[in-house]
Amino acid sequence: MPGTNLEVSNLVMGNMRINQLSSSETEKLIRTAQDEGINFFDHADIYGNGDCESHFAKAISMNASVRDKMILQSKCGIRKGATGYYDFSKQHILSSVEAILKRLNTEYLDILLLHRPDPLMEPEEVADAFESLYTSGKVRYFGVSNHTPLQIENLQQSINQKLVVNQVQFSLAHTPLIDSSMSLNMKTDNAINRDSGTLDYARLHQMTLQAWSPFQNGFFKGTFLGDTENFAALNQVLDRLAEKYDVTATAIATAWITRHPANIQVVLGTTNPQRMSDACAGSDIHLSREEWFELYASAGNPIP
Repeated sequence: MPGTNLEVSNLVMGNMRINQLSSSETEKLIRTAQDEGINFFDHADIYGNGDCESHFAKAISMNASVRDKMILQSKCGIRKGATGYYDFSKQHILSSVEAILKRLNTEYLDILLLHRPDPLMEPEEVADAFESLYTSGKVRYFGVSNHTPLQIENLQQSINQKLVVNQVQFSLAHTPLIDSSMSLNMKTDNAINRDSGTLDYARLHQMTLQAWSPFQNGFFKGTFLGDTENFAALNQVLDRLAEKYDVTATAIATAWITRHPANIQVVLGTTNPQRMSDACAGSDIHLSREEWFELYASAGNPIP
């Protein structure tokens, strides 16, 4: 991973919903991910209000030997309240990490991400928190999630540690990261700049993008896989390419993301071991340019 000494898989196991599983089911899911070559596990303190982290550690019987085989990432900054709110204060970041480490039964995180942007952020407070966590060895690397380039720059100017990750939503059915760049100066919906140049910024600054909800339609509207009512053309192309490469449609949807030269990591939030394996089969498929663009167009995107 650029900016680190971490050797990471291009697929990540996301743990947002694992507390819906039994301990044995969760262990099977983790073992399946590891057997498929995944060594990167993504958490957040808001997932299950912390229960997902505790559940993960218990299911895998976390100890030093188990920990050494994993890259652990978690996120903080989202708090519950009357409406929900964001908190990047020094005190909250530090207390959040202490709680995360306790729940995961580990002495350190490989990467800590600040979750959604806090408009009341004071970069100097974040810098103090990061410095404390880094010098104490509790966090090795830092990043953000759902941040714009200017928000990243505003934070980066105050902290000593390079921000190495930005986790953003990206899938065949959610493509603002690339839409406007192909429709410059056109009066079309796809020409609207909704990503603030996030993808190009990441490539210029060697920042790893992590794609969350890689099989979702929009903001948790359900998967596009098999949705022939809303994505008939896309599923036809997915099925045809799946047959060509002797994999599933899930694998092709994964391959579409990993084909991008930005080396985007794919965060798999599935709780189904078979779908985990199906997705992993796509990480080694190198789609042709024609296939990549055909998938993009079949999802309803005009190619100028």
